[in-house]
Amino acid sequence: MAVVRSDPPQVFVATNADVLNRLVALKVVATTDPKGLPAELLHSIQAALLAERWGDAVTDWMLATGETLDAYPEEDVWSEEILGTDVTPFEIRMARIFNENQP
Repeated sequence: MAVVRSDPPQVFVATNADVLNRLVALKVVATTDPKGLPAELLHSIQAALLAERWGDAVTDWMLATGETLDAYPEEDVWSEEILGTDVTPFEIRMARIFNENQP
């Protein structure tokens, strides 16, 4: 997951860190108006995008725009497969809220 602290904030969710990097590069970095970027950083961003160096493109984009991006690549993307209807009732019964005798 990644959050761009723009107004309004933008949230991106992907299945892994590699996909997340490509997603942010495509949907955030590549859609930036080049007119507002310093020439040196613009060329660096463009070169990184063309070379598929997604992390470099995002880093240079943050330097050029002053925008902040928080990335949480290890966060789980919950799905029906992971949190199936068979698992949830069991896990709920084991949850802390049902253990009234524990401190």
